[in-house]
Amino acid sequence: DFATPRAILTGHDYEITCATICAELGLVISGSKEGPCLIHSMNGDLLRTLEVPETLAGPENCLRSKLIQASREGHCVIYYENGLFCVFSVNGRLQATMETDDKIK
Repeated sequence: DFATPRAILTGHDYEITCATICAELGLVISGSKEGPCLIHSMNGDLLRTLEVPETLAGPENCLRSKLIQASREGHCVIYYENGLFCVFSVNGRLQATMETDDKIK
């Protein structure tokens, strides 16, 4: 027997650096080396784009996501390599931000 993909997720222009699956909500959230994080359904439909406002990222800076985690309540926490944490709703709305100087792994 050969395994076949359930869905092919498209939308990133660069390599994927982090991803998470929230089976309770049927979502896949992924971040790439350059660009925003994307929310897909498990069927492969692109639902939302999670972008950090320019006031936090700066117009010339593209934040690179390093870690993503989603909760069954519909919150998505993204850690960017510059020490910025962002919490988004699954509707794409930025809920909260926090900066840290600590190295998170």
